[in-house]
Amino acid sequence: MIRLSNPEISVTVNEHGAELSSLRKGEREYLWQAHEAFWKRHSPVLFPIVGSVWNGEYRIDEHVFKLGQHGFARDMDFTLVSRSNDEVLFALESSEETLLKYPYRFRLEIGYRLHDASVDVIWRVKNPSEEPLFFQIGAHPAFYWPGKKDADDQPVAEDGLLGYFRLMKNGAPVQSPLRKQVITEKGCVEPSAAGLTDVDAEGLLPLCFDTFAHDALIYEDSQIDRVELLSADRRPYLDVDFSAPLVGLWTPPGKHAPFVCIEPWYGRCDRVGYAGDYREKDHVNRLAPGEQFEQVYTITLR
Repeated sequence: MIRLSNPEISVTVNEHGAELSSLRKGEREYLWQAHEAFWKRHSPVLFPIVGSVWNGEYRIDEHVFKLGQHGFARDMDFTLVSRSNDEVLFALESSEETLLKYPYRFRLEIGYRLHDASVDVIWRVKNPSEEPLFFQIGAHPAFYWPGKKDADDQPVAEDGLLGYFRLMKNGAPVQSPLRKQVITEKGCVEPSAAGLTDVDAEGLLPLCFDTFAHDALIYEDSQIDRVELLSADRRPYLDVDFSAPLVGLWTPPGKHAPFVCIEPWYGRCDRVGYAGDYREKDHVNRLAPGEQFEQVYTITLR
């Protein structure tokens, strides 16, 4: 475990998965503490896929590969590259083990940098090979509901209002309605089942457990670049800023879980029944030989 701190916030990062494991301001813990009764993770990095591939398989040319939900990076030990009081960087490189599941050579770097009451989460994907690299990458941080007590792992008893998301784009509330995808079968989406989300003039979406009755809400096509989480009485709690073209919003359906996730993604699960080439799936990223992909998203505590 690596701990970083400044006068306003502190974070703890686990070398296993390069996963953010604690995010505190003063005595308050904001990041879900991974009680297995609900969900055993804090903030995994999703790589080289986001979500599920159809039937747990994907294809490249004539080869078929098996890969579990969200890929393998979250379950591997990273190497510590550098650290200071307010910044840390980890790396994971392709190996014989990864090549059996994912036939591309890569270097994945995950970094965390503190400034004021914010933490930047830094992703770098490097292509060391002489062939193009295809990949997806995404975030999955889970935050306690604003009304929960510090690190309270008990289920939420109420079925009423839990808080609000304020959905923003270019510094202004988004305009209603928003186009959304939903998970329909085997962790995959069916575009014909896509729906709409209505928000008010301030971009506010009221949150209750029924909001997530059909699993994650998925917004594509850069409709949103900032999600603010507010309490039930509309007090600011935290913000997530990103440039990712997709964002998923989730809490486990039917569990009354004490947390909600705000997930910027460069990728998405398969469509139901997809049997095409991995390189042609929705929202896949292509990296030329020797090139580097770098993106940052920021969590700010209020």
